[in-house]
Amino acid sequence: MSQSYVLAVGADYQPTPDERVADSLFSQYERVIVRSLITSFGLDIFIRDQHGGDVDTVHNVRQIDTDPQMHYKNAQNEADYKNRGEYNSYSYHDKNENYRATKHNTRRASDTGTTTDAYTGKKVAFSKSAPPEQKASLDHVISAKEIHDDPARSLAGLRGEDLANSDDNLRFTNAALNSSMGAMDIEEYLEKHPELPLEQKENMRKEHARAKKAYEDKINRTYYTSPKFRKDLAIAAANTAGAMGLRQMLGFAFAEILFAVKEEFQKAANQNIRDLGILLKNIGRGVKRGIENLKAKYKELLAKFADGALSGALSSITTTLCNVFFTTAKNVVRVIRQTWASLVEACKILFLNPDCLPFGQRMRAVAKVLAAGASVVAGTMVQEAVQTTPVGAIPIVGDVVATFCGTAVTGIMACSLLYFLDHSEHCQKLVGFFDKLHCIDATVEYFRKQAAYFEAFAAKLENIDLEKFRKEVAGYRTVADKLEAARTDAELNAVLQSAMKTIGMTIPWGQGDFNSFMRDRSRTLVL
Repeated sequence: MSQSYVLAVGADYQPTPDERVADSLFSQYERVIVRSLITSFGLDIFIRDQHGGDVDTVHNVRQIDTDPQMHYKNAQNEADYKNRGEYNSYSYHDKNENYRATKHNTRRASDTGTTTDAYTGKKVAFSKSAPPEQKASLDHVISAKEIHDDPARSLAGLRGEDLANSDDNLRFTNAALNSSMGAMDIEEYLEKHPELPLEQKENMRKEHARAKKAYEDKINRTYYTSPKFRKDLAIAAANTAGAMGLRQMLGFAFAEILFAVKEEFQKAANQNIRDLGILLKNIGRGVKRGIENLKAKYKELLAKFADGALSGALSSITTTLCNVFFTTAKNVVRVIRQTWASLVEACKILFLNPDCLPFGQRMRAVAKVLAAGASVVAGTMVQEAVQTTPVGAIPIVGDVVATFCGTAVTGIMACSLLYFLDHSEHCQKLVGFFDKLHCIDATVEYFRKQAAYFEAFAAKLENIDLEKFRKEVAGYRTVADKLEAARTDAELNAVLQSAMKTIGMTIPWGQGDFNSFMRDRSRTLVL
């Protein structure tokens, strides 16, 4: 929408002297709000903002059971998790090769048949006759069941047995402690056993944090470098790019047609036309004129699609990156999308300068784009606030009211800020100052104009009759030679009169004497 605001209220907006500023400003509010309403109410159907973005992330899939709005974005990922199978303790313990090898190798490396308890720091024995408090038992620091039921593990496509029995996740403790922990998370266990020594608590937390970091690194590295994630990211970016480009293009097109129809209505009102048939003809004429305007502006129409597509793709990628760390709500996704739309437009003006604006004017145009983008963000926040009120909870009506309030705030803020940027005395001074600064764009534009001049001159040269031109040049050269050879005024006069007759020039004072002509006050000399 920010691009529509800048288009609607640009540097060409100037209130006429005989028009009240309030009326002129309101007409701009109307234009921006109508265009915004077209986009928000009619064209947001092309963009389906989702809670948590459009791509499954490790963070988001773990929120599905606790966040009622969260769901899988890829149906295959959901199916993989549901088909993970039931937890089998045997396959995670003695059936696993690394689990058995760790117990065997540690026992064989110990001369005394003992090892250190990773949690208590005491010695534990491998003897079968040792009491549970002193008997060595191999523990999964992150419980095997927790790993098996972790949606992120399924998302990454990793085997739970391999993760649970990696060297990072296996530590020896005493059999009594291992048995009492069962499948509980260490923090959950510590909460239920506040009587444990402080040193043991610290050791358990330290081991859990270390194992958790290694586990998360494997999950994140595997999933975020996988072809599956890249494919989902590319599809989401392409879909958002196409939808955003279509939204921006159609918004521009519908607004052009609407304003053309409005002008026809105004003409009908001025002519006091009340016949329905004539009014309908005027509407048809307005639609036709709007379409003709679009044909003439096809380059601008395509530019709108390209700008929207680029901002849509960037916003989709940004949203996915945000959801790697935290969950984005629908309105946050919309803010990201509109922010990118503003940034793309601002960068286009700043770096490409398609309208060849001086530096000061360019900075003001960038400020307008960013101001419009900030207005969209403010309108989105108002819309979200209205949705939390009792009015916003009313079915259908609540969404309409919330969207309208957000759009109205956006339009009013945008127009006010843009009016300020165009008419503020301080802004005018800054623009004038920056316009005086030399920049490479000014030099490039100078040579661009010179190239256009030479191109136009070359086109004229192509139309010259070369043979005729050569004869004319030869004739002028002959006259020049005779003038140079003349020795007296009489000779010079004769050469000039002969040349004038040759080219068909009439002597202004006729055939008489020039001095006599100038003395006659009734005569007029016309050159």
